[in-house]
Amino acid sequence: MVYYLLEHPHQLITLSYFTKKYHSAKSSISEDLVILKKTFAERGIGKVETNSGAAGGVRFIPLLTKGQALEVGNHLVEKLADPSRLLPGGFMYLSDVLVDPELLRQLGHLIASKYAFKQVTAVVTVATKGIPIAQTAARYLNVPFVIVRRDSKITEGSTVSINYPSYRTNRVEKMEVSKKSLKKGDRVLIIDDFLNGGGTVQGMQILASEFEAETVGTCVLCELSNHDRDQVGDIDALVHIDALDERKRVLRTSLGSFFDDLRAFDPEK
Repeated sequence: MVYYLLEHPHQLITLSYFTKKYHSAKSSISEDLVILKKTFAERGIGKVETNSGAAGGVRFIPLLTKGQALEVGNHLVEKLADPSRLLPGGFMYLSDVLVDPELLRQLGHLIASKYAFKQVTAVVTVATKGIPIAQTAARYLNVPFVIVRRDSKITEGSTVSINYPSYRTNRVEKMEVSKKSLKKGDRVLIIDDFLNGGGTVQGMQILASEFEAETVGTCVLCELSNHDRDQVGDIDALVHIDALDERKRVLRTSLGSFFDDLRAFDPEK
């Protein structure tokens, strides 16, 4: 039962399903769930919700504790503070983070915990660097993840495209997504790897609005301070870049705005 819950996060599972699957009485399943609920909470695995009634059942919500969230965040801040990551043009090398399976798992769990109670129905990212983080977060939220592209792919079928301003290059760029990717009323979580001018994030927000979907959150791995918040709105950045100077080989990082409000990590209070 533990394995099944871990493999099916955010899914409401009836007690009848477990009684048939494990050939046990409902009373026995209920007793086991009481133990799981306490154990999951104590060990920072997540929250087990039980609902009574004909349409009731049990739902597992992956949820880090505040302490666990800060531990992941501080580890990331330290890992990204290495000046050897500096690249020409004011960029940072992040590929090692985006291919590390254990770190990606932690990031996915962390982000999914923050938005666990936002009723997210789709995670949206732009190709290509944001894909690993978005996919892992979507797995913990148990929702589809949507890849926005900057060029047409015949395998995408009909697409919706928009033009958006790139504040970093001072040019108008294009992005598009399959018409089948989103639907009216979707609650979208936007994820990206690096926020500089903010144009890419704004583009994804505009694209979501074209589907009459609601953007319920925007999360980035790293954030520079030279973007216009009036344009992109509230951004949850895991890491804030306090100083980035390629010539002087200076790179300083700190916890980002993601950690300003951690109430979602302690839903009982």
